Amino acid sequence: MTAANTAATPANTTLGAPPPARVRGRRKAFDWPTAAVVVVVVAILGILIIYPLASVFGQALSARGWEVVRSTLTDPVNRQIVVNTFVLGAVVGVLGTVLGFLLAYVQVKVAFTGKRWFHLLCLLPVVSPPFAAATAIITLIGRRGIITHGMLGLDTNIYGLPGLTIVLVMSFFPVAYMNFKGMLENLDPALDDASANLGASKWTTFWKVTLPMLVPGFAASFLLLFVEAIADLANPLVIGGDFTVLASRAYIAITGEYDIVAGSAYSLVLLMPALLVFVVQQYWVGRRSTVSVTGKPAGQKRLITHPSGRVPLLAFGVLVLSAIVLIYLTVIVGAFTKILGINNEFTLANFQYVLSGIGNESIKDTTLLALIATPIAGILGMLMAWLVVRKVKRGSGLLDFLGMLGLAVPGTVVGIGYAIAFNTPLRVQVGGTTYQLLPALGGGAAMFGGAVAIVMVYVIRSLPSGQRTGIAALQQIDPSIDEAAASLGAESTTVFRTVTLPLIRPAFLAGLIYAFARSMTTLSPIIFITTPQTQIMTKQILAEVDAGRFGNAFAFCTLLLIIVLSVMGLMSLLLRGRNDVRTQIGAGA
Repeated sequence: MTAANTAATPANTTLGAPPPARVRGRRKAFDWPTAAVVVVVVAILGILIIYPLASVFGQALSARGWEVVRSTLTDPVNRQIVVNTFVLGAVVGVLGTVLGFLLAYVQVKVAFTGKRWFHLLCLLPVVSPPFAAATAIITLIGRRGIITHGMLGLDTNIYGLPGLTIVLVMSFFPVAYMNFKGMLENLDPALDDASANLGASKWTTFWKVTLPMLVPGFAASFLLLFVEAIADLANPLVIGGDFTVLASRAYIAITGEYDIVAGSAYSLVLLMPALLVFVVQQYWVGRRSTVSVTGKPAGQKRLITHPSGRVPLLAFGVLVLSAIVLIYLTVIVGAFTKILGINNEFTLANFQYVLSGIGNESIKDTTLLALIATPIAGILGMLMAWLVVRKVKRGSGLLDFLGMLGLAVPGTVVGIGYAIAFNTPLRVQVGGTTYQLLPALGGGAAMFGGAVAIVMVYVIRSLPSGQRTGIAALQQIDPSIDEAAASLGAESTTVFRTVTLPLIRPAFLAGLIYAFARSMTTLSPIIFITTPQTQIMTKQILAEVDAGRFGNAFAFCTLLLIIVLSVMGLMSLLLRGRNDVRTQIGAGA
């Protein structure tokens, strides 16, 4: 025994206990289950996003494609489009994140009755196509809006950045709300108790204790909302006016100018700010420690009951939710009105149209495909988060970014990529022999009427939300909990299934809810891969809006609200455990 080992023996052994087994020079066993999961996940991401993007960007990297890319710096018009995109993403990212945090803080930290209704109202914007909310806002406060012109006699113009900001913040803040709600519920109340025992005021505790623990949530929410805003297509087309952004410019290039090369080049430029935000977020959050769930007994939650804090927070929450209710009341009332604001006569003709023919088929097809994609996206998102935070040491940032590509890339480009990539079977030639790896999933020779390609789009577009919320939740959980299970002989996949996943149940539920709602309301990538055999609700809604039949569009949206809220409620009931896992761990500690 060396001198070093002899010196270490008294500190590492107890009286009468045998010395520990020698581990020096012993290699750690290779984690085959984790390696298999990584290989499978990377392969899935390669099929879902890398291959379609490669099909599009193969044309963007051509000589003419690079000319378009360079024009975004040299041409004044294209340069202004890039600036517009950055401004819109930053404004929506900041305002949506702050709004989502404040509403989540009211929901979790403030004492009041009706929390269930408050929560449901916060989720309302998720369950409707964004351009439907834009149509309702135009109806209410547009140039001839019911409120601005009819009641106040004003001649306002909300088209452009103001209208886009209102619509996008109101549409996407639930992403931040669900993220912060799960994190605030996970915070150990003992931290607040310790701060109070040291003499800190509630404001000091909030500023010095609570906010630093939520850093991953702020960064993740801003990232998601920034990318959502710059990649959104429907709202710029409906309410953008002359405020052109990269997503709408790429759409016009592809559908109006029939220039796939230019559209791909604009989408390549659109990826750059998303990558920049991702790198900044990783650097900032990676240097902070935010563990709050340690497996030790938690303290008693303290709610804000004093009027000085409770009344302003509740007043703010009620004001925001009143605006949301007004928007969706407009949608519902418009569904039972011939032309809301012009001919307010009651009618059921809108629903008769929607529930017959193509409308009925689109409702069934969309709901079925969304139900298939939701669990796939939810589980894959949690797996990605688990790998990034817990298992993958080298390359975790790259793996995280690959998962985020489904959200970072404009939906229009994703749809074009799928139409190009999967219109014909994927074949590989090896040694003179051709092997077919994938059948045709979209286009004229679509497998199952394009349904497989649509499910794939739903999964890759919904995955990033669950991934980010899962990462934020896992960063709050002490790794020693997983290590304790592993020390008892559990394999990595068993630890994930029995320990990690139950601990991040709020984030998992948030991922499922968002995945289903996102699938039901996705439009831009779906337009390019639908076939006559598969009808999608959002495509039918946009067709009704373009034709000026707002009543039919509002009827579609009303039915979509009912479907999504019903499924969300069912998910909450099914995933609500009898006992919280953190409580069980604390009781056994």
